[in-house]
Amino acid sequence: MYFCSENQTVMTKLSVNINKIATLRNARGGNVPNVLQFAKDIQQFGAQGVTVHPRPDQRHIRYQDARDLKAVVHAEYNIEGNPIPKFIDLVLEIKPTQVTLVPDAEDAITSNAGWDCIKHHTFLKDVIQEFKNNGIRTSIFLDPTMDQIEAAKATGTERIELYTEHFAEQYALQNYKAITPYTQCAELANCIGLGINAGHDLSLENIAFFKQHVPNLLEVSIGHALISESLYFGVENVINMYKNRLK
Repeated sequence: MYFCSENQTVMTKLSVNINKIATLRNARGGNVPNVLQFAKDIQQFGAQGVTVHPRPDQRHIRYQDARDLKAVVHAEYNIEGNPIPKFIDLVLEIKPTQVTLVPDAEDAITSNAGWDCIKHHTFLKDVIQEFKNNGIRTSIFLDPTMDQIEAAKATGTERIELYTEHFAEQYALQNYKAITPYTQCAELANCIGLGINAGHDLSLENIAFFKQHVPNLLEVSIGHALISESLYFGVENVINMYKNRLK
């Protein structure tokens, strides 16, 4: 049995996903923009975390980038990905602050669904235990459904990351009720002792509303929107704009 505590005001950390910087570098070859220098700069500008999502084809962040970043990321270091053997070995070698498990297919353009923690319970439980044995915090990428929150708890994960694409799409259409399942899932997660992260298509336009309605939101991971917005406003300005909206 779990006992719900009252919602508290928590600081929501901003973790910047730098995959798009690697995409831009790879498009031209060479080392411009420099992924390592960008990671250093965004931390200096106030980002409280750096996220990377290396894929097997290494079309943006490369496995070697993930290794090299270990030496320059002094904030939270979050590595996302599908826990295939090569990815598991990479994470165990680097030992980042957090690993976020995402069930993306190798040919996926971007992540498009959360885990079925009921169907994949045994697999996830074994992988998570291995990471926990090595002192790495775990998070599972989830659709906002109540049964999956409870199933995620049973795997032994410490956190979940709510997949927010549907919310972002509906918010743009002024369907603000789309926040409801996220609020409900966050309340349940709080009751059963799961930390709450969120990510995918969150932006300057919708982040404040999301933060207001998701209790005890610990961390957001934002990449595509933040980098795109930085083309107009500058990276340092955009990071501080996000942090102000997350207060």
